[in-house]
Amino acid sequence: MRDPYEVLGVARGISQDDLRKAYRKLAKELHPDRNPDNAKAAERFKEVSAAYDILGDAEKRGKYDRGEIDAAGQPRARGFGGGFRGGPGAGARGGARGPFGGGDHGFGGFENGGEDIFDEIFGQMRRTRGGAGARTNRPMRGADRHFNLKIGFLDAARGCKRRLTMPDGKQLDVAIPAGLADGQQIRLRHQGDAGRNGGEAGDALIEVTVEPHPFFIRQGEDIQLELPVTLDEAVLGAKIAVPTIDGMVAVAVPKGASSDTTLRLKGRGFPLKGGASDQRGDQYVKLKIVLPEKPNSALEKLIEGWVKSHKYDVRAKYTLD
Repeated sequence: MRDPYEVLGVARGISQDDLRKAYRKLAKELHPDRNPDNAKAAERFKEVSAAYDILGDAEKRGKYDRGEIDAAGQPRARGFGGGFRGGPGAGARGGARGPFGGGDHGFGGFENGGEDIFDEIFGQMRRTRGGAGARTNRPMRGADRHFNLKIGFLDAARGCKRRLTMPDGKQLDVAIPAGLADGQQIRLRHQGDAGRNGGEAGDALIEVTVEPHPFFIRQGEDIQLELPVTLDEAVLGAKIAVPTIDGMVAVAVPKGASSDTTLRLKGRGFPLKGGASDQRGDQYVKLKIVLPEKPNSALEKLIEGWVKSHKYDVRAKYTLD
């Protein structure tokens, strides 16, 4: 298999965050849903997912960088160490110090303690279960598969189901729990690559991207909403319809409300983390007084007459003295 860094087109010193961004970009471009009946793109998608399975996990990445595992995530075979470093005829002063080096003879160490050398070599092989041949017969867990899934704001708030297409054409139904946040991950057990020699299958790891909403803004488990009201609704008070993630609800605007007056709708936010199923955050509605788009002569005359006897200074505190 190719070097995972080469597969993802990134440098070895890249941060985990930048690595994730590079992977997400490739996965989005190569996803089977965007490339139907494109075998080359499907194969490249599998290669990119396998590379990210190694490098996207900080522990696995460290092992790969240290040479402890290969590009497939399998442990590397350990050599005997040492070896021939002195060259032909190197003596005790020549510095050959592998298991067959040292001494004035070409194969120093056989005269005294040769059996110990073989015991060490073959003992190591026994400790590694007989070398590479035995390792390939061990049950090996399959690689995890990484996917990206994009959902709408309301789907994240309410929960939904989505169908995901795997590189091999297999389809998975994914249940999105209510309250899922942008960037959170869903794990589907045993839906990754098949294991080897009877080992269990890997998992499907699905990172969810939540699209922004035109007017709802999430803050923790609460929802913020800026809502326009008319001048008469603010001055006289009114009952108005306010959108929530559950639908429209009736809300009372108090008389004399100003812009930035904030109303709290209890329990109209996202489900609370670790709370009961019916425990939710709140929705905060910030009022914004909006005048008619076109100038209104009647309104202007009314205000002119009113202000003559009702002048007030809303900027009195904004002085530099």
